[in-house]
Amino acid sequence: MGGFLRRLQQDLEASRTQWKTRTPDSFLKALEARVADAPGWYANHGQELPPSGDWAFMARALSAARFDE
Repeated sequence: MGGFLRRLQQDLEASRTQWKTRTPDSFLKALEARVADAPGWYANHGQELPPSGDWAFMARALSAARFDE
């Protein structure tokens, strides 16, 4: 997970203007919304939400939070 978070930070530094969530506050609000919407996302993609979550789930949520407001 550490490597993913490092790449996410590097992406922010390299393409900050493409991110809609540029502050920690807006990023965390977007992340909260993504996690709340996770059951619908999984259903729409024909997948089951892991019962306990997993690191891939968190990686997708963190990635998606970059573009949510």
